[in-house]
Amino acid sequence: MDEIVKQALAKWPNVPHCTGWLLLDRRGDWRMRDEAAQAAGASGTPIHHAALIGFICRNYECDERGQWFFQNGPQRVYVELAYTPWIVRLARDEAGGGALTLTDQNGGAFEPAMAFVDDEGGILFADASEPVRVAALHDHDLDLFADVSTLADDGLGGLFHWRADIDLPLQAVRRAEVAARFGFVASPAAASAGRAAG
Repeated sequence: MDEIVKQALAKWPNVPHCTGWLLLDRRGDWRMRDEAAQAAGASGTPIHHAALIGFICRNYECDERGQWFFQNGPQRVYVELAYTPWIVRLARDEAGGGALTLTDQNGGAFEPAMAFVDDEGGILFADASEPVRVAALHDHDLDLFADVSTLADDGLGGLFHWRADIDLPLQAVRRAEVAARFGFVASPAAASAGRAAG
């Protein structure tokens, strides 16, 4: 977390949280959702400002309920997730002898311990951290994934050849069950509304 954010939190500890205004889309892009976008259930406008994206990425965290947020100074801005809290890109490191790399939307390395294929054809990875991080593969990288995997005929299993000595079995998972299985809240806005109604 940025030092300026820590200072703002200390100075203004009781600023109300914000929900519904920021979304992480299926391709790892941050999107601003104004009131019209929220009312329409739309994804919102992509954020292109590099410094703002960097600020969001450095201050992206998870609370005790499994809700992901961006700490914007003293205000916690909860993030709506189009799918998972992390989106990864798969690439070959040509300088590193062609080894595969996975990089999350914040630019960090992602080391998979498990691989999944969902019932809609999406690919997910989970790491060995505690709590576990789960990431969906960017759809532009599905061809490379297919090239480095041995897929079952039904598309619901197989092996992902991650390293020369590491093959990760592809486990089947239902998309609708991913959030509960990995302990995150896809829509903090809906969860907040549910708590207020209850």
